[in-house]
Amino acid sequence: MSIADRLASVRADIDEACRAAGRDPAEVRLLPVSKYHGVDQIREANSAGYALFGENKVQEMAAKHAELAAEGIGFAVIGHVQTNKARQVAEFATELHSLDSLRLAEVLNRRLVDLERRLPVLVQVNTSGEATKSGIEPADAVAFARALAPFEALEPRGLMTMALNTADLDGVAQCFELLALTRASVRDALGGGWDELSMGMSGDFRIAIAHGATTVRLGTAVFGPRQY
Repeated sequence: MSIADRLASVRADIDEACRAAGRDPAEVRLLPVSKYHGVDQIREANSAGYALFGENKVQEMAAKHAELAAEGIGFAVIGHVQTNKARQVAEFATELHSLDSLRLAEVLNRRLVDLERRLPVLVQVNTSGEATKSGIEPADAVAFARALAPFEALEPRGLMTMALNTADLDGVAQCFELLALTRASVRDALGGGWDELSMGMSGDFRIAIAHGATTVRLGTAVFGPRQY
């Protein structure tokens, strides 16, 4: 099956999941995750109508940006970002889905101001409670969101999470429900905005959609097994 065929099939599955949840399919964006996949595969997906791709590693994102930016292809960074990689994110990323510290926000903002750029960002929340996952604590989300106000080059759009990697679907659903509740708290405290919920991957996107996901991040379902 070609990448274009996979994209069409996955999009149909997303639309079906939206209808099952009583939602408009137009509310949910598919973000193909191109981590460890080559530029030719990204070009194939681009030919099928997709212009934004998710990347976990900043160095890989920057290298692909150098080759593909002139073709109108952009990248959303979805993996943890160390502050020493903030310059590349500020310069090359179209979106950041994994903002998880005020220190990173400060460094990114300074770089963006120098570049006269603005960057849409999502705050990563650790809804699983796993020490191996990045993200702020759900209870800290309101205070964190308020603390972003001075960073004028950052455009907070919402929240992101990674659910438990488990066959326990109830546990997965609880992660997504917690993110939705956290977003509601932030919106109540700040008077609106923060519309995005980036959650759900190839194995659990249907559950994420049922709990309000606006962006689902799919890699294997789109590109097949990763090329390490």
